[in-house]
Amino acid sequence: MKSKNEPHSCCKPKNSPETCHIEPKKAHGHHHHHHAHGHGHDHGHHHHESASQTEKDPVCGMNVDPNDSAGSFEFEKKTYHFCSTHCLTKFKKNPKAFLDEKEAKESKPVSNDAIYTCPMHPEIKQKGPGSCPICGMALEPEEVSLEDEPNHELVDFTKRLKWSIGFTLPLLILAMGEMIPGNPFHSLLPGSSMNWVQFLLSIPVVLWAGYPIFHRGWFSIKTKNLNMFTLIALGAGVAFLFSVLATLAPGIFPEAFQSHGRVHVYFEAASVIVALVLLGQVLELRARGQTSSAIKSLLKLAPKTARIVRENGAEEDIDLADVKAGDQLRVRPGEQVPVDGVVLSGRSSIDESMLTGEPIPVEKTEGSKVTAGTTNQTGSFIMRAESVGKDTLLSQIVRMVNEAQRSRAPIQSLADKVSAWFVPLVVVSAIISAIIWAIFGPEPAYSYALVNAVAVLIIACPCALGLATPMSIMVGTGRGAQAGVLIRSAESLERLEKVDTLVLDKTGTLTEGKPKLVTVKSVSQFTESAILGMASALEKGSEHPLAQAVIQGAIDQNITHSPKLTHFESITGMGVKGEAHGKKVLLGNAKLFESEGVSTAEIKPIAEKLRRDGQTVLFFAVDGKPAGLIGVADPIKESAKEALEKLRSDGLRLVMLTGDHAGTAQAVAQKLGIDEVYADVPPSQKNEIIKKLQSQGRKVAMAGDGVNDAPALAAADVGIAMGTGTDVAMQSAGVTLIKGDLRGIVRARHLSHATMRNIRQNLFFAFIYNALGVPLAAGLLYPFFGLLLSPMIASTAMSLSSVSVIGNALRLRRVSL
Repeated sequence: MKSKNEPHSCCKPKNSPETCHIEPKKAHGHHHHHHAHGHGHDHGHHHHESASQTEKDPVCGMNVDPNDSAGSFEFEKKTYHFCSTHCLTKFKKNPKAFLDEKEAKESKPVSNDAIYTCPMHPEIKQKGPGSCPICGMALEPEEVSLEDEPNHELVDFTKRLKWSIGFTLPLLILAMGEMIPGNPFHSLLPGSSMNWVQFLLSIPVVLWAGYPIFHRGWFSIKTKNLNMFTLIALGAGVAFLFSVLATLAPGIFPEAFQSHGRVHVYFEAASVIVALVLLGQVLELRARGQTSSAIKSLLKLAPKTARIVRENGAEEDIDLADVKAGDQLRVRPGEQVPVDGVVLSGRSSIDESMLTGEPIPVEKTEGSKVTAGTTNQTGSFIMRAESVGKDTLLSQIVRMVNEAQRSRAPIQSLADKVSAWFVPLVVVSAIISAIIWAIFGPEPAYSYALVNAVAVLIIACPCALGLATPMSIMVGTGRGAQAGVLIRSAESLERLEKVDTLVLDKTGTLTEGKPKLVTVKSVSQFTESAILGMASALEKGSEHPLAQAVIQGAIDQNITHSPKLTHFESITGMGVKGEAHGKKVLLGNAKLFESEGVSTAEIKPIAEKLRRDGQTVLFFAVDGKPAGLIGVADPIKESAKEALEKLRSDGLRLVMLTGDHAGTAQAVAQKLGIDEVYADVPPSQKNEIIKKLQSQGRKVAMAGDGVNDAPALAAADVGIAMGTGTDVAMQSAGVTLIKGDLRGIVRARHLSHATMRNIRQNLFFAFIYNALGVPLAAGLLYPFFGLLLSPMIASTAMSLSSVSVIGNALRLRRVSL
């Protein structure tokens, strides 16, 4: 089913996208905001209350007049009307689904009071959508909900782009016709009719498709924040107005500007500029639409329902939102814990790696605390809910990610920086050229002055400017994907080249993230494979956190002849015991040996040595005598050492950050040569450490893979997630390494350098041809060659700059990483 705010193709709102409906009851006097956001964004409620009685189509929510609806259908004694047969057939298939949704929708009104904020300027906040007064970007909602709303701005701009291309192509063909010898279109459209045709073709492009561009340009002048839109609105606007004047009143222009009884016009220039800028914006919005998905996948971690145990012992599934503190809930094997709380009865081990980064599942018995979103392994238990809804640890992490994503210092784009000083320069040169022509020019001096001032403004607007950055970013991200580096946000690509500190999470980033059997040592007559065989037989029935690693280890070593076991017993928090071949066997920690009266004196020192190496140790005894040890550890990734050496030689400062114990952390850090280690760090403090490093003026990249890394990944200048990790991490980070191969960080840095260099070259190409055209337009060559700017020269400069920018960006495809 489509998401509920997206009109179906067949039932687009009948009203044109120019109008923006606000339901009277929710208007709250916010009309002014609604003019700010490009006017195509129908925010889910395109139902205008009208005088005639209309019914709502239950499928898409459109208003339908029952007298001319496409069809109606009776369900449970009520007649429903539809805007199209498409909606009608959908409803017939499953009326219940749409009606439940309708009720749900009506009980939760679309909140237009949501606070929206600018991704670049977090200090801007307002109720309802709009555009930012500083940079003109569309505002984004502060809180993210799970309902997938289409990105209204992207939908709107894509529509504008399609229409603008449709009208600009014929315009280009007509305008290019003048460069063909013999001018084939001249006989078809003699004299001024040519100008009129071009005028009509350009109206929809410039006035409708280009509306958001002019709106932002005007805004930037009003707020004195000159940016790329200022320059583009200026150039395209002047070109259009001048051409309109030339079409309506050709008589006021001197002979020199007329040929075949018509004045040269720049309609096609204005239209091409608008189309190219829209293209750039669409590419950019596509890259940006991904940020909120991090928070969405975090919200998805919590199960949608919980199984409540009633007073009388009956169990049923209820909606997560209905769980209250104090409720008793059952958690079955493999399920996720629905809310934070305490185990009342039953026992299990729970994979809490999303919180702690500890790869080894944690045993839970009565009285143990459990956390929403963590995964139950093999046992089943009943828990009492304590923190629900917004108070769960998971919700706190969601809030932290949200905050962090917003509080990152934005980078002002290069294009905006350049435009900010280019705009005043252009305006000044236009004014100077007008003054000089008015004083020294031939008669009619004022006409010449006006035309040449306009020519300066037209040629100075680099139409390739809107493409310079998005093109490079698009080709760069494509090149990255081939090399196993997925780049989700363009910003990460831009920031990476300036990063000087790399913070690494241990579990799953530097290490594999799954406990593996590393050592089996015998201290008795038993062979190592016999010990492993008995141990794996013991572990088969247990819920012991390391069971999986031991069993898998035995399979890897082809040990399948495990002895028959009897009298099996699992002792929580200690280990397992049983009988094999009539001998009593024990496998577990020191506590188990103490309770069973087995001495650990001779194996303690060996265990210590293994622990220093970062292993978790299990003791094995037969008939009350220590027989051997089994060491389980989370092995270091093969690619880690080489990658870190490269990064260190590039001058990066490496820091390890983990929720794991200091001992294990130190062992891994030593092997990899990392000097700075922060261990035992809870998730909420990971991003504090990142912020501390940033406050020392460092540009920080963070590499991580778990839910517990999400806030830190979002807070870092660049977040790098492992493709082998959790979705949440991947979506909080700007960069994902597909196979979790750390050498990808080295590649990503090379890519970033190459892309930024490419963007700088593109900006040079975008400006250079137009800058060369300025003296010509100002009339510097007129006294010598009688040359002035003509549409031919203007479009040549445009084509050259666009082709150079696109060609240069495509060179990135061949960059070696």
